[in-house]
Amino acid sequence: MNPLRFSAAWLLCLLSAGLVHGSGEESRFEFSGIEMAVPVRMVLYAPSEEAALAASQAALARIRELNGIMSDYDPASEVRRLSASSGSGEEFPVSADLWNVLSRANEISIASGGAFDVTIGPVVRLWRRARRQGELPTPERIQQQLASVGFQAIEMRQPGRRVLLTRPGMWIDLGGIAKGYAIDEALKVLRTHRVSSALVDAGGDIGLGDAPPDRDGWVIGVAPLDRDAEPSLFLSLSNVSVATSGDSWQFVEIGGRRYSHLVDPCTGLGLTDHSSVTVIARDATTADALASAASVLGPERGRELVDSIAGAAALIVRAANGAAEQVSSRNWGDYPRVQPSK
Repeated sequence: MNPLRFSAAWLLCLLSAGLVHGSGEESRFEFSGIEMAVPVRMVLYAPSEEAALAASQAALARIRELNGIMSDYDPASEVRRLSASSGSGEEFPVSADLWNVLSRANEISIASGGAFDVTIGPVVRLWRRARRQGELPTPERIQQQLASVGFQAIEMRQPGRRVLLTRPGMWIDLGGIAKGYAIDEALKVLRTHRVSSALVDAGGDIGLGDAPPDRDGWVIGVAPLDRDAEPSLFLSLSNVSVATSGDSWQFVEIGGRRYSHLVDPCTGLGLTDHSSVTVIARDATTADALASAASVLGPERGRELVDSIAGAAALIVRAANGAAEQVSSRNWGDYPRVQPSK
């Protein structure tokens, strides 16, 4: 996309939204566009259009910078170059951002018993091809690619932020954590511009700053199990993050069976449960990764995982026997329910 045209589109939305509240000390500014191949929306409160523009453009630049580091679609990205070093026996020095994401990914991998694993890339690529061609990968091909999967094969060494990928053919896929990290970093940038009341939404993963002026929190609708349904549960939240994972938007039907875009790192198979997992956590990086891991683990083990993480809560909904079954974590009820204003 032409960057000049893209920037102008963001600016138009920003200035239009800035007129909504008019005369208060801080006005509401909202704008949206496409980044990281997903819709990105920012809502913020700032004292002027100039302040809002400076803050939002800086946050947008940070998101683009991180996408250039962590996109496995970009042959020139840092993570692609790291993957290319796999099996070579050579250490690869990484940036602070990639180090931070790999470190947190490793923590979630250990906590989840491998249900979250950023080395799943070789198998994910098989399933991407399956969605394009409408044909399942063979068990033999899945097993071949699983030989390159295993978070234990990532060795992280200090000093110097050096990473060694010990198995040949490894492919790091940060799709289950990078959006969350980008949201966290965007909120940090907004705060450096003295914008503390903000919402950053990237493909349905949401990071929240302070509540809007004169409100107790941001009203967030919990994604329903079915994509065409409206949310029936709304929460009032601030200074937390929310991530939802499931198969409602990304799936393929092959041979009369529905397969999610989410892949179980242990079996190499796309998930077949129709489910939706919503996680609240202190930061979007954690929420993003936990939502993916809990989807793989299923309701009971997913709840146990979330309960083991400080500051996290989850609602897990799964279709079973023609009905929706709900499992919630220990802390889910701590967040106030509200009714959205009409």
